[in-house]
Amino acid sequence: MEKVLMKGNEAIGAAAIRGGCAYFFGYPITPQNEIPEYMSRELPKVGGVFLQAESEVAAINMVYGAAGAGARVMTSSSSPGISLKQEGISYIAGAELPCVIVNMMRGGPGLGGIQPGQADYFQATRGGGNGDYRHIVYAPASIQETVDIMMEAFDTADLYRVPVLVLGDGMIGQMMEPVEFREPRKRSLPSKEWTTTGTGGSRSPNIISSLRLDPVQLEELNKRLHAKYAEIEKNETRWESYKTEDAEIVFVSYGTSSRIARNALEILRADGVKAGLIRPVTLWPFPFVAFDELGTSVRALMSVEMSMGQMVDDVRIASNGRWPVGLHGRTGGMVPVQHDVVEAARTFLREVK
Repeated sequence: MEKVLMKGNEAIGAAAIRGGCAYFFGYPITPQNEIPEYMSRELPKVGGVFLQAESEVAAINMVYGAAGAGARVMTSSSSPGISLKQEGISYIAGAELPCVIVNMMRGGPGLGGIQPGQADYFQATRGGGNGDYRHIVYAPASIQETVDIMMEAFDTADLYRVPVLVLGDGMIGQMMEPVEFREPRKRSLPSKEWTTTGTGGSRSPNIISSLRLDPVQLEELNKRLHAKYAEIEKNETRWESYKTEDAEIVFVSYGTSSRIARNALEILRADGVKAGLIRPVTLWPFPFVAFDELGTSVRALMSVEMSMGQMVDDVRIASNGRWPVGLHGRTGGMVPVQHDVVEAARTFLREVK
């Protein structure tokens, strides 16, 4: 299969179209602007619709409407833009609508800067909007993996009737790598009998809403969602374990940071320190089970991330007191350097002796 050299953001657009995306609603913000630019050019060529909304708030509510009509729909933004969409995302989750959302993270808080960051982890995995809801969060580490995930994300959203968030840092969006557009795995999908596409005089109208004024009905909705999320945790948790079999220190890292951590562990191993890596591919569901597979050689865990420490909370939960947990974090748009990661690991191992 032929490989094509593509910028990450453009590859996302190409993969989304191949995954069946028919509608895109968004608003420009760096460093994800090439996604709507690509979609504005290419989506109409296949009969799809691109619309630049007047704001991020408008865009996510357009997503709500298109999803309610049964369309495959997506939006994309970067950190503060996703913040503006959070109310709508909560509505979409409450209405049990499938859609795909891309966040190319930048530095923060506030407007921050346009350099890559990973400080939206809490927002992505804890639910930035109100209420008891979850959505699937993918964290690809390469453009090829991003393409693979995008091509199946619409199926996954349809299967569970949930929003699917693809979380990348700005570097994933801006760098270029060779990719191939492989056939995604096939899912057996339910029919969309719940959509608001007109009754044709043959059934009662469908009503899509997240409003439940009766507390009994609202509790029942939350119980149904909770059962659905348990099924997602059972079936959709993904991770990669690398050289963990004999490791004494295990890095935990995702996205671009995981590639740096992987280089760092090779440097450590070349110098006699056995290091390994757990790379979550889904941040929610978080791969807690991966830590149960670690052997007795492990002395410590270290989270490597582009934040002051957000995923490290889940690493501590996964550790459950079995191992000390360290953190090497850069923030504000600064990217970890492999030699700094190496030194941080050495220092931490000395401290836990």
